[in-house]
Amino acid sequence: MSFRIIVLAKQVPDTRNVGKDAMKADGTVNRAALPAIFNPDDLNALEMALKIKDQFEGVEVIVVTMGPSRAAEIIREALYRGADRGFLITDRKFAGSDTLATSYTLSLAIKKLEPFHLIFTGRQAIDGDTAQVGPQTAEKLGLPQITYAEELISINEHEVVVKRRLEQGVETVKSPLPVCITVHGSAPACRPRNAKLLMKFKHARTVTELQEETRDYTELRHERPYLDIEEWSVDDLMADEGKIGLSGSPTKVKKIENVVFQHKESKVLTSSDQDVEWLVRQLIQNHIIG
Repeated sequence: MSFRIIVLAKQVPDTRNVGKDAMKADGTVNRAALPAIFNPDDLNALEMALKIKDQFEGVEVIVVTMGPSRAAEIIREALYRGADRGFLITDRKFAGSDTLATSYTLSLAIKKLEPFHLIFTGRQAIDGDTAQVGPQTAEKLGLPQITYAEELISINEHEVVVKRRLEQGVETVKSPLPVCITVHGSAPACRPRNAKLLMKFKHARTVTELQEETRDYTELRHERPYLDIEEWSVDDLMADEGKIGLSGSPTKVKKIENVVFQHKESKVLTSSDQDVEWLVRQLIQNHIIG
């Protein structure tokens, strides 16, 4: 049984380090001012795809990401963990895309990779927390979708059964293939890098990255074509420029800030009845309980 699986991943700014320079004047995130990481939920999605590859022969896992040239780093990270190949959607015209423009662009890229059986992506990205890109992409492709996936219970050539993590419990659902699945952060964490794969793909580069290299990798890439990370531009996707970037994004970010919670005082409690009674009174007075 063979499957072609597409994993949508994103390189995101580490929002744990938001500072005064984290936002540009036009309301977009200043990604150069923040460390870039592999979006955590997308790593969970990658692991779910790789488990299917572990289970069956002939499974191909393809990673697609959209971003500046440095976003190719997360494609390499996916290759080190077991993905087969990756595509970087990159073009200055994509800058400032919101979820609507992003899902439109991703849907065009996915159509270029047809036929496919499953699309996995994280529930949400930590830089926006909207949880909209996966469902919007599924809608644009006319696919069924399963959200908040926590565990893939079974799969065959016709359908998949998935356990969903809901706010007040779990739910088991079945869907025909192809399907788009967004993966919850409570799903199993992604496996670490594989040493053999790291050595195999450590020189994987996009054309843009090769142009910035001081070493000539032409001969190496000729001998090992799997080291090519293909780039797709607006023209490659034949995208409508009115639906991408800032012009295709009705959502605008007005302000972002780093909120740090501080306590004014602290009290050390013991297990005595008096301390427990005091704590209960405080919780009731502050309308936390009762």
